[in-house]
Amino acid sequence: MSEPKRDAVTIVREKNGQLAVTGLKEFKNSRGEEIKTKGSVSLCRCGASKTKPFCDGTHAAIGWTDEKSPERQPDQLDEYKGKSITILDNRGICSHAAHCTNGLPKVWRMAIEPWIDPDGESKTRIIETIKKCPSGALSYAIDGKIHTEYNNQPQIHISRNGPYQVRGGLTLEDTEMGKGASHEHAALCRCGHSRNKPFCDGSHWYVGFKDNEDLTISAANRQSDKGDEQWTELADANDVQGGKIITANVGSKQLAVTKTEKGLYAVNARCPHQGGPLGDGEFCGEHIRCPWHGFKFDLKTGKGVGNDDVVETVKVRESNGKIEALAPKPKRSNWTVSHVMMETLVEWGIDTVFGIVGHSNLGVAEAVRIQEEKGNIRYFGVRHEGAAAFACSGYAKVSGKPAACLAIAGPGATNLLTGLWDAKMDRAPVLALTGQVNSQVLGPGAFQEIDLASAFAAVSQFSQTVLSDSDHAELASLACKSAIVERNVSNLIFPDEIQVQEAGDVGPGRPEGRISQTTITPPDQAINYSVYRISRAEKPLIIVGYGAGDGMNEVVALAEKLNCPVITTFKGKGLIADNHALGGGVLGASGTPVASTLMNESDLLIVFGASFSKHTGIDSHKAIIQVDFDRMALGKFHAVDDAVWGDIGLSAKLIKERLPEQIGCNDQRKELAELKKSWRNEKAERAKKDEGKGLNSAVIFEELSKVAPDTAILSVDVGNNTYSFGRYFECNGTQSVILSGYLGSIGFGLPAGMGAWAAVGDERKVIVVCGDGGFGQYLADFTTAVKYNMDILVVLLHNKELGKISKEQRDGEWDVWQTSLHNPNFAEFAKLCGGGGARVEKASQLKAAFAEGLKSKAPCIVEIMSDALLT
Repeated sequence: MSEPKRDAVTIVREKNGQLAVTGLKEFKNSRGEEIKTKGSVSLCRCGASKTKPFCDGTHAAIGWTDEKSPERQPDQLDEYKGKSITILDNRGICSHAAHCTNGLPKVWRMAIEPWIDPDGESKTRIIETIKKCPSGALSYAIDGKIHTEYNNQPQIHISRNGPYQVRGGLTLEDTEMGKGASHEHAALCRCGHSRNKPFCDGSHWYVGFKDNEDLTISAANRQSDKGDEQWTELADANDVQGGKIITANVGSKQLAVTKTEKGLYAVNARCPHQGGPLGDGEFCGEHIRCPWHGFKFDLKTGKGVGNDDVVETVKVRESNGKIEALAPKPKRSNWTVSHVMMETLVEWGIDTVFGIVGHSNLGVAEAVRIQEEKGNIRYFGVRHEGAAAFACSGYAKVSGKPAACLAIAGPGATNLLTGLWDAKMDRAPVLALTGQVNSQVLGPGAFQEIDLASAFAAVSQFSQTVLSDSDHAELASLACKSAIVERNVSNLIFPDEIQVQEAGDVGPGRPEGRISQTTITPPDQAINYSVYRISRAEKPLIIVGYGAGDGMNEVVALAEKLNCPVITTFKGKGLIADNHALGGGVLGASGTPVASTLMNESDLLIVFGASFSKHTGIDSHKAIIQVDFDRMALGKFHAVDDAVWGDIGLSAKLIKERLPEQIGCNDQRKELAELKKSWRNEKAERAKKDEGKGLNSAVIFEELSKVAPDTAILSVDVGNNTYSFGRYFECNGTQSVILSGYLGSIGFGLPAGMGAWAAVGDERKVIVVCGDGGFGQYLADFTTAVKYNMDILVVLLHNKELGKISKEQRDGEWDVWQTSLHNPNFAEFAKLCGGGGARVEKASQLKAAFAEGLKSKAPCIVEIMSDALLT
């Protein structure tokens, strides 16, 4: 079989200057985007060009030289013979990309001699890895035959902040390739500092070489701007007879088409005055009239009659019984401010957007669509912007990463605020992307104009309006960084015309070098004080809050050394399983008598990542060691005895390591087991109550505790169902709980559950626990869950009233007033939406209904008729 014919590509290395490449057809940047060339291209080698990767002549100005250094690695071919393959290696031309050491560490062994073991992996895997070597330093031999040719088409790929990756047998004139080098692979220096020029020796790692791909990224994304005009079929010719007006699409443009005695005409179907639908307008001789304001336009010229506006006309013809239009070249750039900023969000790891597309965010929406098309972003269209913000909060509470919510100006933006406040108060990172009216009409009171900067000032840590001369990539980078580092809300406001403003040659921002490690080592003195205090305690108690989530392995290990219980705040429910020998349940108004008894009888509280809210009720009169990674959280409401600023897991680990082997703490496991047994007996007694008005919450959550998967995520709404869940549901395994903590917003459950599902997909079952009041706030977004096939089970307690408010009215000796609810059959509603549904009216039906709901991969509602008073 003959080898495929390859393109002839030549690289000429100019003395102390550029690389002149001719015949190159495949040229890509580090993102894999194609860079168009015109047969030849001049590439920078000195690393200082302002138009990298292209040469701008800077090498001459700075006196750059391409001489090799006498201190370079020797050009030497080493052989490593194995049973089935011999590996050939020339360190002198290695670019240190680490494909070999990272890919097959059993073959290419760091700090071991001999450093290559050809018998460490299969021959097939070794060959695959050698073919990935970008520098050509590696080749192989089998039965004495050396293999260096792999028949790739010639190509040059630019590595991020690194060399030119050359593949496919390009001719590098007047250059020795190095002993044993593969002519299929070469890594050519781009930073200008290699000691083995023109080849890369990894120096870019050490000299801090920074790339500038703005030109290539902007050019690659702008390629689709350059389409040709072409005739496109619109309709049958008969459809436009007799003065009828039809609308038809040409690409993204909608046309109004009609035929008069004088000819066939097509105009943009959007009235230039205020966007009225000319396709629904009136035919007036040789004119078309807009149905909104009566503006008339000449069909032939597009000029307004009695007004100064002009509607765009499009060439149209009749051919073979069909109406055809000459589709114009795209007028809107594919590299706008919106594109740059959405690219930046993607670079910072934003991969999920919830929102509603509308007239004042279309430029941003188009940029999100492009990212979705590339596979970089998932977009979930919701039914209410409030659901989008809550979904982002739920996503962040599960993943620790920000998602973005998209809304239009005015009412769309203000609808986000409740969900954003939930995120802010619970320190969940979120990005809000809001449209805004055209900046030229800001101030006088345009349609849907709201002072969004003021509206979002209190809820957002970072809020900026995107202006024409903003540094757009930097603005988006700061929004992302603020959300991530501060664990807060960032808001970007996009005036309508700025969204589609041409971005020029700028590129997206990136997080590299802008985010540091988050592990904070606590001061030795603080740890030593804590160790001394713990060693003197007899009945220490560990309390963990939501902030301790990432350090629980170390916290539990400390508890096991102390033989002391671990209790949680409500927001921390599930951080330690209730069936763990040291798990003591939830403290506070949503908690159990087990936890409160443990606190009351303790002589030292060791508090990790908790905020000391009144709802939790941590006793401030006790001796307290507080550990937190947020300095503002330490002693926030009152003084503590030892305030330890540090990473939760690391702090717990250091305390454990410094405790003496023998400590005087009591072993509290037996006492804890007795308290838990007593509480379970109490729950069983409460579950027996039945007033004939619906199921008892104790029964509901006992059954749910038995069947919920050990890896489930539970999104809990606000109401009596929340308190009942805190008391009666027992977390097991790695179950985690999210809720609207400090804000306590009703309606959180379903949309936050959607966000949780977006964070984990089908890897973990998402269970939403809510009442009929909370579910009713966003019930339309159950159709969103169905649309995107979200694996969500909604456990809905239906008691026909706002039960928590009724209880507060009774407790406050008020009349129970206006808390009743008129509800549909929610199970039937779920089925009408395309999901699953089951109604439970007897306790005996719970097990089967839960089993069916958990088995379903589509959204499902288990509607439980419950008693509002038996909570």
